[in-house]
Amino acid sequence: MSESKFVIVGGGMVAGYAAKQLVELGLKSGELAILSADTSIPYERPPLSKGFLAGRDSEESVRINSEDFYRQHGIEIRLDCQITSVDPKRKVLSLQAGGDFGFEKLIVATGARPRMLDVSGAGLANVQYLRSLDDSKAIRQRAEGVKRAVVIGGGFISMEVAAVLAQKGVEVTMVVREDRVWKQFFSAEMSVFFEGYYTARGVRFSKGATVGALKGSGTVVLADGQSIASDLVVAGIGVQPVTELLATSGIEVADGVTVNEYLETSASGILAAGDVANYQDVLFGKRRRVEHWDNAVSQGQYCGRALMGERSPFKHVPYFFSDVFDLSYEFWGDPAGAEEIVHRGDLSSSSFSVWWLRQSVLVAAFVMNRPDEERDIAPKWIESKQGVSAKRLADGSKPVLAAVEVPR
Repeated sequence: MSESKFVIVGGGMVAGYAAKQLVELGLKSGELAILSADTSIPYERPPLSKGFLAGRDSEESVRINSEDFYRQHGIEIRLDCQITSVDPKRKVLSLQAGGDFGFEKLIVATGARPRMLDVSGAGLANVQYLRSLDDSKAIRQRAEGVKRAVVIGGGFISMEVAAVLAQKGVEVTMVVREDRVWKQFFSAEMSVFFEGYYTARGVRFSKGATVGALKGSGTVVLADGQSIASDLVVAGIGVQPVTELLATSGIEVADGVTVNEYLETSASGILAAGDVANYQDVLFGKRRRVEHWDNAVSQGQYCGRALMGERSPFKHVPYFFSDVFDLSYEFWGDPAGAEEIVHRGDLSSSSFSVWWLRQSVLVAAFVMNRPDEERDIAPKWIESKQGVSAKRLADGSKPVLAAVEVPR
């Protein structure tokens, strides 16, 4: 039976950054094995819907570590390697190809898979999803020479894909279930800005709409009977955590792998991280599962330190960034339950920030093309639970620090 002291199941960003952290902390040759269902060594995911999809980034440039890195440090990588089950008591993984793989400590980092359309014609060749490097390659290839595309979904992946396709000269229609784009996150004013920005660049919207069927000619038929001609369909309707390998393990699973504030599962010596981990957020006092780049990076690094003996709660302000057309923006925190939303700057321009407050405490912030002090202070205020004045915060003529509430 093959075995390794440390094993990571999943070859995504958690694996790449955990490996890098372990090496920096003195990992010995032969102590780490990465068992990946992917066909490529660990790579960055953000470029898949941005620079790589647009053709600006190469496959080599999006890798987290080079192939030589793994060879030089004696890290075994098995690609296209499927795990069928985990036995926590025996500390053994069962491989789909046959045989077992033993471990002392394990990181479950299996990530998530795209939700699939459940309509007639969903299996047609021109219907694509974006999750892996191979997916991005396929969309990039199919987009060449395409005149019309439909992007289904109104979240950040759909918005990024729509922007890239539009910049390639493709006529893009976004089919959005809600009455405005990214309603779960954007304020109404933000949705108005982004919809206007996209429309000015040729993107059309079909809002409050759902897909009823897809036809072989490329036509997307909406539930209300409207038809949209298309040569390419990209669906970005969310993802589901990959947890099937734990079905018989006894490890607790609930919307991902349930872990505590140390990213530990209910089984000794087994951690989970990245998109698959449903962890206890000590900053916000709630459970959450995060499907963004920064979380995977931070949790991968954390797991590397944990395997080498460090033990402290995972404490991190949720963060993500996006690039669409010529815009770049950043977001920190969790707007759920916010009682006030403050818009700072000019929402008719591409320079504004948005701040979510609960009981006068900052819980989330969005910053786009604003002074550096705003992007620098946002995560610090969220972590420290800084009280701020909504009225002073809304006054863009004054520095953002003027909004601080000083305890009396």
